[in-house]
Amino acid sequence: MKTALISSLLIFGMAAPAFSRGWEPRAEIDYLAKPGIKLVAAGTYESGVFDEGAAEISAYDPASRRLFVTNAEANTLDVLDIRNINKPRRRFTVDLAPYGAGVNSVAVKNGIVAVAVEADPKQAPGSVVFLDASGNYLNKVTVGALPDMLTFTPDGSNLLVANEGEPNDEYTVDPEGTVSIIDMTPGVGSMNNSNVTQVTFAGQDLSTIRTFGPSASKSCDLEPEYIAVSADSATAWVTLQENNAIAVIDLNSATVASLVSLGTKNHNVIQNALDASNKDDAINIRPWPVVGMYQPDSIASYEVNGETFLVIANEGDSRDYDSYSEEARVKDAGDDFELDPNAYPNFDELKDSEALGRLKITTATGDSDGDGDIDLLHSYGGRSFSILDADGKMVYDSGSDFERLLALVNPENFNSTNDENGSFDNRSDDKGPEPEGLTVGSVDGRTYAFIGLERDGGILVYDISNPVSPQFAQYVSNRNFAGDPELGTAGDLAPEGLLFIAADDSPIRQPLLVVTNEVSGSTTIYRIVSGGCLRR
Repeated sequence: MKTALISSLLIFGMAAPAFSRGWEPRAEIDYLAKPGIKLVAAGTYESGVFDEGAAEISAYDPASRRLFVTNAEANTLDVLDIRNINKPRRRFTVDLAPYGAGVNSVAVKNGIVAVAVEADPKQAPGSVVFLDASGNYLNKVTVGALPDMLTFTPDGSNLLVANEGEPNDEYTVDPEGTVSIIDMTPGVGSMNNSNVTQVTFAGQDLSTIRTFGPSASKSCDLEPEYIAVSADSATAWVTLQENNAIAVIDLNSATVASLVSLGTKNHNVIQNALDASNKDDAINIRPWPVVGMYQPDSIASYEVNGETFLVIANEGDSRDYDSYSEEARVKDAGDDFELDPNAYPNFDELKDSEALGRLKITTATGDSDGDGDIDLLHSYGGRSFSILDADGKMVYDSGSDFERLLALVNPENFNSTNDENGSFDNRSDDKGPEPEGLTVGSVDGRTYAFIGLERDGGILVYDISNPVSPQFAQYVSNRNFAGDPELGTAGDLAPEGLLFIAADDSPIRQPLLVVTNEVSGSTTIYRIVSGGCLRR
């Protein structure tokens, strides 16, 4: 597996950041004046709602040139007219309260708008609601518990739904996580629940998969998060975030073909170094004796010479409920969990809050010999993106490049949180910049990955045309670190959903990237400009 070296960055007039104990900027991180693409912010629609999920996921209908944006705060779809991308405006909203308790995702295909709506309680079966591009109700079907993401297959024959199946806070009800396959061939008006096939994980060999919830069957422990589909519409790949795994679904037989554990990332080597403390008042990217669980959120697929590859954003996530939590900090060893003293003989040094002590780890994983104590500390997320082959084997990971990049482009706001400015180093003990949403798209015959950093707020662009050797292309941010988030003057905060619009579908016949931002409740449209020298 190869790791990346950031290779095309220009920093204008910035003083060198103050680093401590470990890391100096690598000489490989420089500016290469070569042709590529760049994102240029065009226009933003602002809901005016702070930190309530008023803009999370979007989908686009090229015929009407309308953008459909999920608004969790209001349980609506905000329908935006983007014929003028510089001034997107809301045309109308669709109230989803008659169909369920909360909107989670939206997808569009051939003028049909599909919306995932959870039930109340969310452990009950949810719904997929079908609308036309004018917001008129067409039909509804029942799916699994907590439909979290949905997507059409490329040929439009099926709609796939990832039903996360989260437990309640008491952990007394834990529904099965499933994937619903909705047969679209009868036509929306003729559909009913008989057109829905539920793919479950019952009977699967889970011996290599991270399962750990209390009093739950193994299949109930799996929680589908996000779906990617092959170009031939025959295979789906589903991230199981908390389980640190990916499920491969055969869509022709509606069965689980395989389950793939993603393993762990060794943070004790320089290429995977991380900043582990929010209490040292410094940027301290260095190796630490801990491994990270990749735990991807978003996933996308693309093809190179007829071979399928998968791109994943390694966000990380924990289970933290009223009656059960796997979370602890390294310094809590001896109180919240037992640590093998032979594995960490220098623990007195490591547990300092300015060293490894503040890092959040799991108490559910790491007891390799089964004696009740933890032999290897596991943290959440890879702080990176990875590329896998169609079988789930990792062929590339971006290593520590995300944190190294942020340390260079904006050191004063390194690892900030997403709802507060002046929060330098705030997220280093958690999951760092927290890559969450991603999408892929083709521009001028090259394939690019666009990755949103939930905490930092920026967007990273990589040329992934060569899956084993991606090239960094651009970092762009529409966040204003001098503004006040609660007053709506801080720009875009917490990119949740990223949507690529190809040139042929674009209202300006130029490719676009749409970013929906959960905390700021804003939706920003970027023009994707090809050729020329890259600029930050």
